[in-house]
Amino acid sequence: MIKDITIGQFFPGKSIVHRLDPRIKLLITVLYIVMLFVADGLAGLGVGVVFMLLAFLLSKIPFKLMLKSIKPLVPIILFTGILNLFFISSGTPVVEWHFIKITDQGIKTMIFMALRIILLICGTSLLTYTTSPITLTDAIERILSPLKIIKFPAHEIAMMMTIALRFIPTLIEETDKIMSAQKARGADMESGNVFHRAKALIPILIPLFVSAFRRAEELALAMECRCYHGGEGRTRLKQLKTAPRDYIAVAATVLFLAAVIALNRLLAS
Repeated sequence: MIKDITIGQFFPGKSIVHRLDPRIKLLITVLYIVMLFVADGLAGLGVGVVFMLLAFLLSKIPFKLMLKSIKPLVPIILFTGILNLFFISSGTPVVEWHFIKITDQGIKTMIFMALRIILLICGTSLLTYTTSPITLTDAIERILSPLKIIKFPAHEIAMMMTIALRFIPTLIEETDKIMSAQKARGADMESGNVFHRAKALIPILIPLFVSAFRRAEELALAMECRCYHGGEGRTRLKQLKTAPRDYIAVAATVLFLAAVIALNRLLAS
């Protein structure tokens, strides 16, 4: 399960999605999230499914990575679906047994919410799959740069966000190593009730925290040795420049968003 987590990983490539300006990819990601939350029904989410599948095809990222990004969050998706299934009482009853009541509206809402979460995970994961941490930092800093007028630390915020994303795969790998080492010493983390399993995580969490603080100290020392002093006067190896493909990508995303809004109004009338 630990090895299936792909959040924060970057997969180099030369696809059209990889070559898009990172600022444009951030804008498209925001529009995609708006698209999912504007959708009122499964028809609107169907447009989101088409958009996400086209993006994955153009990025040439294997679909198995999409499944890997979903797998660790299956318990959360199931929990959300069950809550909607049992706590929505409106609609025609399908199953009634004592205090349990399942309606057709509850089933539709369960499917709708589960599909929305899956699309949200897959679509946003594509941003980190196709964008390197360095370019992502530059993009976030450039987007937040107008706030420097009010002394907002745009570069520092962008750097912290990117370091956090970059360290996710490292901490996952470290967690896997610690778990393997504890199992080799006879630790049992799979049997017993919930409290026993939670207690068994203590020998994992403590070394993980120690390792995380040690890596943070090493990173700070390395940045200090390289005379890092923030974004003031900092130059960039690669300058961010937009191209016609970026404007085409934004226009296509806006068209998909407009299609979702049009479907909402059409189905509501």
